[in-house]
Amino acid sequence: SENPSVTLFREYLRIDTVHPKPDYDAAVRFLERVGTDLGLACQKVEVCQGRVVLILTWQGTNPRLRSILLNSHTDVVPVFEEHWTYPPFEAVKDSQGNIYARGAQDMKCVSIQYLEAIRRLKAEGKSFARTIHLTFVPDEEVGGHKGMEMFVQRPEFKALNVGFAMDEGLASPSDTFSVFYGERSPWWIKVKCMGSPGHGSRFISNTAAEKMHKVINSFLAFRESEKQRLKSDSSLTLGDVTSLNMTMLEGGVSFNVVPSEMSAGFDIRIPPTVDLKAFEEQVVKWCRGAGDGVTYEFHQKCMDQHITSTEESDPWWKAFSGVCKDMKLQLKLEIFPAATDSRYIRAVRHPAIGFSPMNRTPVLLHDHNEFLNEQVFLRGIEIYARLLTALASVPPLPTEG
Repeated sequence: SENPSVTLFREYLRIDTVHPKPDYDAAVRFLERVGTDLGLACQKVEVCQGRVVLILTWQGTNPRLRSILLNSHTDVVPVFEEHWTYPPFEAVKDSQGNIYARGAQDMKCVSIQYLEAIRRLKAEGKSFARTIHLTFVPDEEVGGHKGMEMFVQRPEFKALNVGFAMDEGLASPSDTFSVFYGERSPWWIKVKCMGSPGHGSRFISNTAAEKMHKVINSFLAFRESEKQRLKSDSSLTLGDVTSLNMTMLEGGVSFNVVPSEMSAGFDIRIPPTVDLKAFEEQVVKWCRGAGDGVTYEFHQKCMDQHITSTEESDPWWKAFSGVCKDMKLQLKLEIFPAATDSRYIRAVRHPAIGFSPMNRTPVLLHDHNEFLNEQVFLRGIEIYARLLTALASVPPLPTEG
């Protein structure tokens, strides 16, 4: 009695693609099987050893026109099974229709919704001028460095001739649907403080710990100011402010030895409205203000601040938003608070929208007991079918002759 689309979704959820050892081969075999069943062309691109991007293609009637790219990642984040009601890779469906599994929201639902939307359109005998490509990429959950970041530089990506891309968004607990037109730039900074060592019984001057104390105070004071700015202005979302968290603290060898070196790691997410050069100058001031021997290094420094147009004059946005209006979907436009593979697509100058059609659903990505209701999932297929129809039918643009 279960809808076949739901059955397929649950089958995909049972494939264990969790880090640190995701079974990418099983995921690619499954998706290639579904793509072949749908009559889609299949291509596999190994961007580096053991990291394959699968491309499924529904050829348009006018291949010269720029294509629609539907991107999703195959990997999922680790789980702590003791906190789950059901085993996280069994895709248990409860009496309410809630499907519990790691990846239910992030983002195996979207992968299957893309495929099932195409199945529906093909069954209706539809065809479109623009080609539709589906890409299934590895390693998004660990930064995308051996996935989309490498793929967008390859000739196989350029050959896709992308005009407009869709990627993951977030669930929304309200009636509205979140749509993300840009992302904050992730900066991972490690600050190192060097100081005088000595015996733990003495008042040593110029210690690493004293300098680290000043560094932490400066960073966390800024964190508090941004936190209060978000709290005091109801028009702001998390993506509109800079978040900063100290995520690592290292130093010391023994209780009775004053260490000569301490370090702290900070995860900073900066919205596209912020001047990145000016922000780094502020980091320099915080470090200088802590004393001599204080340095910093980047473990990640994203400098791309491209955003996707949401002006009604933009033909891609007009097609996307027009469908949402017709379907009476309330949209909430936001900057994505974290980071997705969309940033790499935008960095090579292609418009990309982050959108996962899950409203009235708690945000549970990376959380315990991640679930998605089957009715919300099925509604998403209908939404994507309408979106693909509009996007793949966008008339030739001036740049396309």
